[in-house]
Amino acid sequence: MRLNGKVALITGAGRGIGKTTAQLFAQEGAQLVITDLNGAAAQTAQEFTDAGYNTRYFKMNVTEYDRVKEVVDEIKKEFGRIDILVNNAGITQDGWLAKMTPQQWQKVIDVNLTGVFNCTQAVASIMMEQGSGVILSTSSIVGIHGNIGQTNYAATKAGVIGMTKSWAKELGRKGVRVNAVAPGFIVTDMTAKVPEKVLTMMKEKTPIGRLGTPEDVAKAFVFLASDDADFISGVTLSVDGGLVI
Repeated sequence: MRLNGKVALITGAGRGIGKTTAQLFAQEGAQLVITDLNGAAAQTAQEFTDAGYNTRYFKMNVTEYDRVKEVVDEIKKEFGRIDILVNNAGITQDGWLAKMTPQQWQKVIDVNLTGVFNCTQAVASIMMEQGSGVILSTSSIVGIHGNIGQTNYAATKAGVIGMTKSWAKELGRKGVRVNAVAPGFIVTDMTAKVPEKVLTMMKEKTPIGRLGTPEDVAKAFVFLASDDADFISGVTLSVDGGLVI
């Protein structure tokens, strides 16, 4: 019960890494607030509630600044505090540089970068006021090492790392820790779009000998959110099976 009594807001929690992270947080005792854009997390919230976990759901588009602020204010009103934010909502709109449209570029920037800014700014003042808090964001090994056909995605995930380091410096003296997790190739709906031969190649290149699972990433989030990591801030933790050693 490493997160017992903590109020945790997790974005993009309807499926994949976000849903699994929410489940592990609940098992560790957190009071969950989960959000997504399309309503998938509403069913997740009901599943968790039926299982006996204290869970609230809000439909929220992280790109909408006013809506994010509204949801955060409601959480503060209901629970009195926010202890953990997991910025997990994200999308891909892949394409080669020469063929990427301005719309593909901007949509990924809006969700993966501006959305993280919106959510973090909204909770930061609450955490600073209460003198404690943990802000975690999903980056990617693509944000560290780049990837063909993912100019927009790589830019946003590199940006998340830069913001993480900046916020760790800004907020640390206020009792707020800020870290990121950089997953490698994880078996989710997002990687389902990747050709099988590419996934096989990545598996063969990974020293651990397998692709990652959402549980692998969720466990990293649990650790970084817990007091076990109370002297860790400004770090991007790669969860990639040693792929990019």
